[in-house]
Amino acid sequence: MKPQNDLLSATGTTVFTVMSALAMQHGAINLGQGFPDYEGPEDVVRAAADALLDNRNQYPPLTGLPELRRAVAAANRRFYGLEIDPDSEVIVTSGATEALTACLMAVLNPGDEVVLLEPLYDTYLPVVKLLGAVPKLVRLSPPKWELPRAELAAAFGPKTKAILLNSPMNPASKVFTAAELTFIADLCQRHDTYAVCDEVYEHLTFDGWRHIPLMTLPGMRERCMRIGSAGKTFSLTGWKVGYITTDRGLAPNVAKAHQNLTFTTAPNLQRAVAVGLAKDDAYFESLSTDLQAKRDRLAEGLAALGFGVLPARGSYFVTADFTPLGFAGDDIAFCRHLTEVAKVTAIPVSAFYPGPDAPKHFVRFAFCKRMEVLEEALSRLAAWKAAHGPASLAAAG
Repeated sequence: MKPQNDLLSATGTTVFTVMSALAMQHGAINLGQGFPDYEGPEDVVRAAADALLDNRNQYPPLTGLPELRRAVAAANRRFYGLEIDPDSEVIVTSGATEALTACLMAVLNPGDEVVLLEPLYDTYLPVVKLLGAVPKLVRLSPPKWELPRAELAAAFGPKTKAILLNSPMNPASKVFTAAELTFIADLCQRHDTYAVCDEVYEHLTFDGWRHIPLMTLPGMRERCMRIGSAGKTFSLTGWKVGYITTDRGLAPNVAKAHQNLTFTTAPNLQRAVAVGLAKDDAYFESLSTDLQAKRDRLAEGLAALGFGVLPARGSYFVTADFTPLGFAGDDIAFCRHLTEVAKVTAIPVSAFYPGPDAPKHFVRFAFCKRMEVLEEALSRLAAWKAAHGPASLAAAG
């Protein structure tokens, strides 16, 4: 048989799949994958169920149902002051991952360069490579996750077509500042590049931090493709409803890419997401308030156990340094040990660094779980630590 696609054939099983399977095998609490263990808003779920019975179950429009496109445009105005034409500047997709692929397809040709910021979500790099583009990796490092401005500027050049920006950032839980975004915007304009903006955690920010879309900065509206996710905003990750806000000059190509990927998205889910986006301010404020309480409990508990806990200003995740615990192995070994012995699963942060010499002593915990689940996880970790002193952990590593 002739060989199949080289890149896909060389791509192994993701660390998320591996660790989730290991968690199930050992009866561990899975704080690895970032999905809530609770349902989304009842009125949104009910709207989806009711919409199945209203006799509108055939193909919806390619770019999305008018009511959802209008709701996305209204949300852009409401939260960010962006004036968006729902008929020519919004495309509804089957999840944010499809949105990301469609945006990259819309602007990239083989040989184009794309700036990617490490640590990065595992889909980014394979999609860029599958499109024949050339990734240019720029590294943000724990514990401060500072934007390395000189390195970022050096990554831009004559062949740079786009930057892929994730803010709030997974797994770093970093919310990019206005100054950092201004620096990025200046690079995009000087080098005439596009920006694909993964903003799925836009409403999940803490401690008074607020998400600033790159699209709102001067000169960036026509360059940006801004991606949102109903899965993250409404805790309904299985629905896979995403939406792209972009300038009318970019939207036609994005829509063509979407047409050749999935064409459209379930109409009942689209109508329900439109209901969700119209919810009052109290709902969106409660998202961050409730999650912040869970973040605080997990972070405090991990710190009390001796982990070095990094600040988490947005998203679902807390990053922790296990070096103070005395474990001698790397982050992959530590996550395996924690799953098998403590019965709690985390994700090794090195998995988000495709480049060489990734940091090897940080792990990511998801706190988008019920509080009682977080309490049980901390109880298991406390029992594990009590039973395994530094000498035992060093031997285990």
